Amino acid sequence: MLKTTRRAAIRLISAASLVMLGAPVLAAPAAAPAADRWQIPVHTKTLANGLTVVISPDASSPTVGISVVYKVGMRLEPKNRTGFAHLFEHLMFQGTPKAPKGVFDTVITSGGGNNNGSTRPDFTNYIETAPSSSLETMLWLEADRMTTLDFNPATLKNQQDVVKEEIRVNVQNQPYGGFMWLDIGYLAFDKWENNHDGYGSFVDLENANLDDVRAFHRDFYGPNNAVLSIAGDVTPAQGFALAEKYFGKIPARPTPKPGDFTEGLNTKERRLTQPDKLAQVPAIAAAWKLPTRGSKDQAPFAVLGRLLAGGDASRLYQGLVKGRELALNLDSLYGLTSVWEYDGPSLFTVFALYKPTTTADALLAAMDEEVARIVKDGVSDAELKSLKTALLSSWYNELEMFLSRADRLAKLQALWGDANVVNKVPGWIEAVTSADVQRVAATYLTTGNRSVIDRKPAAMLAAPAAPAAAASKP
Repeated sequence: MLKTTRRAAIRLISAASLVMLGAPVLAAPAAAPAADRWQIPVHTKTLANGLTVVISPDASSPTVGISVVYKVGMRLEPKNRTGFAHLFEHLMFQGTPKAPKGVFDTVITSGGGNNNGSTRPDFTNYIETAPSSSLETMLWLEADRMTTLDFNPATLKNQQDVVKEEIRVNVQNQPYGGFMWLDIGYLAFDKWENNHDGYGSFVDLENANLDDVRAFHRDFYGPNNAVLSIAGDVTPAQGFALAEKYFGKIPARPTPKPGDFTEGLNTKERRLTQPDKLAQVPAIAAAWKLPTRGSKDQAPFAVLGRLLAGGDASRLYQGLVKGRELALNLDSLYGLTSVWEYDGPSLFTVFALYKPTTTADALLAAMDEEVARIVKDGVSDAELKSLKTALLSSWYNELEMFLSRADRLAKLQALWGDANVVNKVPGWIEAVTSADVQRVAATYLTTGNRSVIDRKPAAMLAAPAAPAAAASKP
């Protein structure tokens, strides 16, 4: 959704088209025949320096995908340095003493590959794909920038300016800005780790110095805080040997212990009205805190989210856009990631543009009616089967591409501590019942657990002009 690159670190979804580490504890699903399910090959090894390596061999194409996930994101950046995790992601593409600025891009793209990166609350990931003949070169480049960077004032100043310009383009000068994924978090969460601006304030970005950058790389970019995943035309033996060759000599580094950023569900609705000088019609973002990662409610909520706002056939789209004709469009998002890729508190957010002739209260009342209907009546067998099929199709489709597969495995290993979750999710989805969907709807989609931002065109909030003074009598 919000892929970041050094050229455009966070690509905002257009408002008009928006359509705790540990073992997982999800309830065991009923076993399905192995032949009915695609088993992704997953081989995992931890090097002596703490780097976890995941290999998923697939010789169907002479290509590979690589993902390096560092277990640091917006939630763990230093206070008074908002946006620092994102800024640092940019700096990782600015060169090293051995591979100066531009070498990383040139080497990979000239061989027919491409690369990217993104910053999220719980991780930062760097991805590449290329012919398998380029695998060693890509691993050398990744190991090189894990070892150190070219820390210099000119590069830092340049990237500070790049990030600030992105904020201007993507938030400050964009209708609706990032209110459905930035501002809603400020409102819904209580702890600084969860509710600060991960994009970054200009003041904090400008105050970041070279010592901050060096310390951030030292503290969070060591091999013991990372996962390397390779998917595609490589055997486990080859992959582990190459990981040892290029990463094995990088020393482990102490990583700061994260603070307690856990939060329970909210118990009282939070509301905020915002003006928007660029918007033409009002919009609403309604968000509910999600189940904790690994809970028995996570898979049922994935089904519930699809049921409510998973496209044009969803309950909310049919009810608010097509039926009552209150909203102009409607879609949903799971924070900045997906329903499976978060570790700390996250949100399920419904976003919609709505007609100036209606109100946010009318939309919320209509949403509540749809939720109440689910709580009361559940989901029919046919609809439940369709929802599961759609979720499973989406899950498997993403795993087809080696780049996406490597990235998903790396994230699952980093967040869940188990890349094999990739083969467990389908069973969890299949095991969801109508009663499960009713339970999570009643538990999480409550008014008390809801945070709402009503974003209105500034003209709609402007005070009416004072009536003209009566003409004086002659």
